[in-house]
Amino acid sequence: MADYLVIVESPAKAKTIERYLGKKYKVKASVGHVRDLPRSQMGVSAENNFEPKYITIRGKGPVLQELKSAAKKVKKVYLAADPDREGEAIAWHLATALNIDIHSDCRVVFNEITKDAIIESFKNPRPINMDLVDAQQTRRILDRLVGYNISPILWKKVKKGLSAGRVQSVALRMIIDRENEIKNFQPEEYWTIEGTFEKGKKTFDALYYGNGKDKIKLTNEEQVKAILKDVKGTNFNVVNVTKKERKRNAAPAFTTSSLQQEAARKLNFRAKKTMMLAQQLYEGIDIGKKEGTVGLITYMRTDSTRISDTAKAEAVTYIEGKYGKEYIATEIKQTKKASNAQDAHEAIRPTSTMRTPDELKTVLSRDQLRLYRLIWERFIASQMAPAILDTVAVDLQNGDVLFRANGSQVKFAGFMKLYIEGTDDQTEETTKLLPEMEIGDQVKSLEIEPKQHFTQPPPRYSEARLVKTMEELGIGRPSTYAPTLDTIQRRGYVVLDAKRFMPTELGEIVHQLVLEFFPDIINIEFTAQMEQDLDDIEEGNRQWKNVVEEFYKDFEVHVKHADEAMEKVVIKDEPAGEDCELCGSPMVYKLGRYGKFMACSNFPDCRNTKAIMKPIGVKCPSCETGEIVERKSKTKRLFYGCNQYPECEFVSWDKPISRPCPKCSALLVEKKIKKGVQIQCTKCDYEETPTQ
Repeated sequence: MADYLVIVESPAKAKTIERYLGKKYKVKASVGHVRDLPRSQMGVSAENNFEPKYITIRGKGPVLQELKSAAKKVKKVYLAADPDREGEAIAWHLATALNIDIHSDCRVVFNEITKDAIIESFKNPRPINMDLVDAQQTRRILDRLVGYNISPILWKKVKKGLSAGRVQSVALRMIIDRENEIKNFQPEEYWTIEGTFEKGKKTFDALYYGNGKDKIKLTNEEQVKAILKDVKGTNFNVVNVTKKERKRNAAPAFTTSSLQQEAARKLNFRAKKTMMLAQQLYEGIDIGKKEGTVGLITYMRTDSTRISDTAKAEAVTYIEGKYGKEYIATEIKQTKKASNAQDAHEAIRPTSTMRTPDELKTVLSRDQLRLYRLIWERFIASQMAPAILDTVAVDLQNGDVLFRANGSQVKFAGFMKLYIEGTDDQTEETTKLLPEMEIGDQVKSLEIEPKQHFTQPPPRYSEARLVKTMEELGIGRPSTYAPTLDTIQRRGYVVLDAKRFMPTELGEIVHQLVLEFFPDIINIEFTAQMEQDLDDIEEGNRQWKNVVEEFYKDFEVHVKHADEAMEKVVIKDEPAGEDCELCGSPMVYKLGRYGKFMACSNFPDCRNTKAIMKPIGVKCPSCETGEIVERKSKTKRLFYGCNQYPECEFVSWDKPISRPCPKCSALLVEKKIKKGVQIQCTKCDYEETPTQ
């Protein structure tokens, strides 16, 4: 019979840890939280100093009973929930339910599920950290006070099923603010003059820079024509050559936020999927008879980029063996740590550098392998030497007209031999070689072409960009990014269109009401300060009840005012201007979870519904009588078709545009490519420069 009981959160971890600890230890799982605030009531009493009322979570009674029974049969119980606020709170709830002294050495924490880490953690048990528990309790209580006070008002004044939360309301505000920026954006005209030049038998490109003294911004065609008139002949003199050596440092190993961003860019993973796969890699994968089930990465909820000395040493050994000594970083450039970053954990890294992705191909699923490879390569690259690039800038002059050509080439690949960080705009560092040139040389212009451009509005938020911005603003924490994005989508406040967030009409309505009656809840600075308050509680610098009381003092006034003054929002059905093809009754526009749709006014006798087709101002190229409209497939993917369907079956995934191809007069479409949007002809080879 076992002498010790170890309680972890996940059954997947239990088997692995029991194998590492041996026969004297029995490891069981709580399967997450066992106690929480009741769902049917507030569960927090403002009159009783905000004391929370915890109950056993429905369905967890048998689990708790089993743990109590097992605890009576052993000498000591160890609580080994995850190493963060949430895990500390789970340990505290378990200690309370099982009558374990929280001041005893009952808590063990580990950052990775490997034999060495587990054995070491049991050599250093500690009491439960009540500062961590209080920080988690405060977040839970604040979220309950906000949700359970505002949501019923929204149900009463708008419709049932709505909610508002501290972090989700700010995330929604950011998406709506960006949408308003886009709507109010006024494009500005600007021009570039691009030249193709020849030196010997080599050609290269250069851009108009200025008049030899100053850089000049080109804003209209008249300005461009005047400059082109100043160009005399085709000969340009090389008046300046600047050569520099530039170092490029590797990105640090992943935090939760940077992992979610990079997985979105490189693997096309949603934040929720990334965290699910990371959890699987952390909790353990069976990698064969020799090692059995083992955790492949360190804990995946962290905002630290710190790496243990042991992990660094192992990475150095691998890099030297694979690439050579010159590829080892002699000094790791420290990244600027966010003011709100906690340093309790390491960065996300493989538990063993020597477990290469190629060795795990047969034991990991396709997506597990892709995420593991990303984490492994990023970590190894973070310990590699900087890349060294040779850059050159050459100024070419003809009278008062100055063009500048820029070139670069990789002199030493360093970390770039293995990994290059992705970017939101999909740009890549490319080698651009220029012919050898010296001051006094002469080059010949082959073509000089002016191009008109217009400034573009800021792009809508992708999941990666929204997570990054939330982190920069101090909104949320590693454990909350993915659930927050999931919540605003499940509530129907936003939808993803081409992987970018767009607010729905319902989201706009809820946001406007929260903005009017609960301005603090969607105030970015206020929410960031609340996160700082939680950190202060965790560090023992503030009392949790004082933080809740300060918040509730003003919030209670807002709740009372909203309940009395908020007018009921009547979302009226608008006439759609057409009749139902099934029963002849008028069709109306209704507001659903994903925005407006058409439905028969004779509901529930007639349940006919139709998607709203939005014209884009382009005549159908097939039947030439219908109009092209936006439509959505069953998987919510946007496509374009003729409004005369089914008589006309024209469809296109690419958006048609109104002007014809200048070469063959066929249909032009906007094609989404890595570098932005490119206009292409559907028949000939005509295409235009991509716009980002």
